[in-house]
This record gives sequence, structure tokens and C-alpha cells, in this order.
Amino acid sequence: MLGAGGRLVILVTGGLGFIGKHFVQRCIELNHWVTNIDVVNYAADRVVKDAFETSANYRFIQADIATLDHLPECDVIVNFAAESHVDNSIVDNERFCVTNVLGVQHLLELARMKQRGDRPRFIQISTDEVYGDIAEGAHDETDRPCPSNPYAATKAAADMLVMSWARTYGLDTNIIRPTNNYGPHQYPEKLIPKSCARLTRGRPAILHGDGSYQRCWLHVDDTVEAVLSVVAKGRPNTIYNVAGDLHVANIDILRHLARFFEMPDSRAWTFVEDRSGQDHRYSLDDSRLRALGWAPRREFTRELESIAKTFDFKRFL
Repeated sequence: MLGAGGRLVILVTGGLGFIGKHFVQRCIELNHWVTNIDVVNYAADRVVKDAFETSANYRFIQADIATLDHLPECDVIVNFAAESHVDNSIVDNERFCVTNVLGVQHLLELARMKQRGDRPRFIQISTDEVYGDIAEGAHDETDRPCPSNPYAATKAAADMLVMSWARTYGLDTNIIRPTNNYGPHQYPEKLIPKSCARLTRGRPAILHGDGSYQRCWLHVDDTVEAVLSVVAKGRPNTIYNVAGDLHVANIDILRHLARFFEMPDSRAWTFVEDRSGQDHRYSLDDSRLRALGWAPRREFTRELESIAKTFDFKRFL
């Protein structure tokens, strides 16, 4: 269904998480009707939770996607809800299976049980990690998943569910696989905010292995625009990769941050044992998405310095 004036009615799950909250904010600005379902776990941003409540075109439901009892009316579901920290998945993989796999299955079933004409479109936010390591070149959407850790495996399993519900039950679906996201107000368990939190207090950042692991970095606002491009122009039952233009080794990110915090490299980081299931390099071909007119616009070094300058490690206390 469409709201007044052609506005979309968008159901966002995980809309207090990092990418989800930026997506919710942009949808509110675009005057869409937004229902945000979030369990409000340890990584939820309670600052934006209160701020969103002042918007007339927004409502919030605190619930777990794995036990949600009904699906609010909507045109499209955008599922950001997920456990996403790889380290946590290694020590507590069951929680990742419940949220990332069974939660998605439950959402798909709630969508399927709607009358065929009222079924919402289902957009699953996945990850580049489902593809696994690639020494050179880039994965495109036709490559088979080859996940290396429990987090990536649960996201790959969810993708398979989405594709099978589309084929078996006729749901209109998309899967979006972004690379590593960064940006303001990210929970400090990920590399950039965690490093800022430590460096702000004069403590060295943590580097796994030798720090040479390469990731393609994508500003969260660019990811939000990519998702909106798929909402507006995506082909039914199609996967879209989302990549930035810059591959950076973890140690080089810390060199940037060390210069900003005026710390010598010798004090800015310390090496720790490599994590299990570590991939050396991720890289995606996102030409399919760029054909829709999307391209990343944020410049990494400038945005990284902005994050460091405005970092507030007390936000999630």
C-alpha cells in the first residue's frame, strides 16, 4: 500500500543499529512513513531512539524479530536486524543463529501469510563476508557464498532463505551486500570507533594478526543511498553488491588515526593474536548497483578525521 502523496510505508527492522538508524533518519527526512522494530540490545543507540519519537511520520515497536507476533502494514520491509560482531559469533554462535537465521525465517513467514496482493516487498541487508576471502579481483553477485566464520555463515543462510521464499512462495525480494561500513555514532566494537575510543584515552588500538587485512570501506550515508536506490529501482529477486572505491589495510587506518591523535606509531597500536576464521581480503564488483545510478560520494580520509574529531565514547555507556 502507499501512504498519502505517494509516500512509502516502510517497515525497518533493526532501526536503532548502526546502518538502520541512518536509514530511518533518511526515510523520515524524505517524508516516508516509518515503523521501526528493534529489540534494543546492547548496541542500540538510545540517543536516536528518543530523537526519532518526535517525528510525526515515525512509530517504534520494541520487539525481537524471531518472536514478532504480527507484521504491521507496509509496502516494504528492510531488514537490518542482525547480530553482527564476528568476535561475538565465535563465542556465542547460537545467538547469531537465532537472530540472523530464525529471525529472518520468521519475518519471511509473516510476509508470506499476508494476502498475495498485500504482501510487502522484502529487502534483506546482508554482507560482503558471505563470499569469503578473495586474493585478487572482486566477487560479483553470481559467485557462490563461502563464509569463513559463524557470523558470515548465518548471513549466508539468511540469504538462502530469502531466495528460496522468493522462488517457492513468490515473494518479491532483494538482497543487498555492502562492504565494511563506517561513519558517525557507530558502536565501539568495530575497528574504527573502537580504535578512536582507545586512542582518545591514550591507550593503543588493537590490531589482529599483522594488521595487513584489507577491507573495502563504505560510508554509512552511501550505504543508505544504495538501499534507497534498490527500494526505488531494484529489479525483483535480485542481489546487489555495494562497495566503496577504496581498499585499505587495517594498519593504514590506524596510521591515519595516529596522526590525527598525534601519537607515534609505536604507541598507537598493539598486535594481538589473529582471530579464528579471519579473511585476508574482501572485494566486491558492484556494477549492477551502479547501473541504477548509485555511486559512493564520501571521501574516506576526510570522513575518518571527522569521526575522530567528533567521537563521543560516552554515547553508548
